[in-house]
Amino acid sequence: MISVNNGTNVYDYYMRSANQHEITPTKQQTNTTELDNPRTWLALSVLELTISKENHGRTLSCVAVHESYSTKSSSIEVRLDVMYVPETRLEGIPKTDIEDLKDAVAIKCVVHANPKAAVVWRREGQNQPVSLQELLQFSPAIRQHSGLYTCQARNKAGESQPIRVQVDVKYPPKIISIGRDRVKTVTLFSPTSFECLGEGNPQPTYKWLQKLPTPSNKEEERSRDSKLYIANVTYDYQGEYRCIVTNIIKGVERSEISEPIILQVHGAPQVLRHSATPEVVVDKGDLADLSMVVCADPRPRFVAWEWGSQRLEAGSEMGRYKVDEVTQEDREDCYLATLHIKDASATDSRTYILAVENDRGTDRHAVQLYVKEPLQMSTLVSLTGGLLVTFLLLVCGCVYAVRTEKCCFARRRPNYRVTGDIHNTQSRGGIEPTTQGVAGRRDAT
Repeated sequence: MISVNNGTNVYDYYMRSANQHEITPTKQQTNTTELDNPRTWLALSVLELTISKENHGRTLSCVAVHESYSTKSSSIEVRLDVMYVPETRLEGIPKTDIEDLKDAVAIKCVVHANPKAAVVWRREGQNQPVSLQELLQFSPAIRQHSGLYTCQARNKAGESQPIRVQVDVKYPPKIISIGRDRVKTVTLFSPTSFECLGEGNPQPTYKWLQKLPTPSNKEEERSRDSKLYIANVTYDYQGEYRCIVTNIIKGVERSEISEPIILQVHGAPQVLRHSATPEVVVDKGDLADLSMVVCADPRPRFVAWEWGSQRLEAGSEMGRYKVDEVTQEDREDCYLATLHIKDASATDSRTYILAVENDRGTDRHAVQLYVKEPLQMSTLVSLTGGLLVTFLLLVCGCVYAVRTEKCCFARRRPNYRVTGDIHNTQSRGGIEPTTQGVAGRRDAT
């Protein structure tokens, strides 16, 4: 056996390859006598051959032909041992998501080399090797295994080019922090904020939901950022807040919901404008109900409806007007204030103002009432009679215009007279106009 490096030239006496293909020597054969015995001859043939890694393990034969050999020829063989730099490739690279604590990773670094190469797996950012085997294996894979890995092989001939693979271990989202306070008390019309910190791979998305303090537990989305900022807090923002973090692994949505944070609002009363109907319309004689919702913490100590110079407090009644005691609404710290007007008339069409007060301040809001009056029977009869008279006068005018041939129905007629000279008239073929008849009479005279 002869060992050579890949790409090396071989100089020797070989004349034939193992597959029996003849190889032409680079130099011509030379024959010389031996120094110690001039009667014998030494034949020398030199073969120059460039070796590549594909020649590894092949056999070269040198064949000498002479009549003195019993078989007429003699040969000698040598096997090539070609050394070359390692070549690497990867097998088993994951094609789907790798989930934390559920999936295994087995990536093989396949090496072609002579002599046998030593394999080293390294992780980017670490000095120590991860593995000295061809197989990089994690069973199961955990999130700490995520990183960029490099495989490299080395032997006496040299070192392979590094080949890299990214291991990305997915894991569901988790909420790390939503702050220390679980109850926040904020003054009306002041700013406040919440912050949610989460982790996950892929990076999770965020959502803030507010559960309104009502029996139905209705939820309202307030933000899609990790931080919820409220610049102007009103009683509408009072309630429970939760942060939801979400990501998707293997096409399945994964979520986690935080503990609730309760937001309490303190301050002056606030009439909820969106809960009030700006205009109320009723028929004359009907019952008119004007209602608005007011929120306050502390509870309102004074609630009254005002119109013109009149004021009627909650729980009071005056003639046709009555104001109910404020009642607790479905929402926390919110109350319903209602004014009833019996047998509504046209004089009740006006603006009504709800005035509310507590220890922190006051608020006022107006609503407009319109009372519709039905038409009187006498008014309907008079209107019907007027329309009928107008119609008859129009018909009579049209008939008169047609009879007198005026307006657009008039026609024009020419003025004809019979001449005195009948014979002349007949000779002319008919009746002539008045001027021609006079001329005829003068000629006869």
